[in-house]
Amino acid sequence: MESRIIEKNEDSIELIASLILSDEVGAVPCDTIYGISARVNKKNEDRIYEIKRRPQNKNLITLITLDDLRKAPLDVPPVLFDVYPAPLTAILRGEDGRTHAVRVPADPFMLRILEMTGPVFSTSVNISGERSLLTFEDVQSVFNGILDFIVRAECSGGTASTIVDMSERPYKILRMGAFDPHGIIL
Repeated sequence: MESRIIEKNEDSIELIASLILSDEVGAVPCDTIYGISARVNKKNEDRIYEIKRRPQNKNLITLITLDDLRKAPLDVPPVLFDVYPAPLTAILRGEDGRTHAVRVPADPFMLRILEMTGPVFSTSVNISGERSLLTFEDVQSVFNGILDFIVRAECSGGTASTIVDMSERPYKILRMGAFDPHGIIL
């Protein structure tokens, strides 16, 4: 079966949100690069790991709104509320003692989806260890029939998010990307 192709426009926001709420897994462009996106739950987490052939010890990023981040059971450094939304993934310590990778995207389209769905897993569209797929055509050529849906659009950024471990001091840059973290690494 082929993946459902959805055009990125104002009219598709509710459709994409409803697919995510129905536990479908799809490729959605964001402010950085395309992401394999799905509602946060164990079933979808397992499916994403399988699709990407990703090692289980590598966390998935959770996209979240600023309001949901304020309510999350995470130790959030106040500086994040000054910089978000941004192409910055923060590794934060949760009340459960584990670390969690979260990001508030600077993409109005994705933020509108998140307002309807709540937190969403997102990880680069690729097979683990291979290059990230940055165009609709590349995503479709590799993942058509594997993902439930693919949103047709051009990514505005083309560079993955910066990842900073903020779970303990001193903060550590794990991956340089689209955000310059030097102003928050103190």
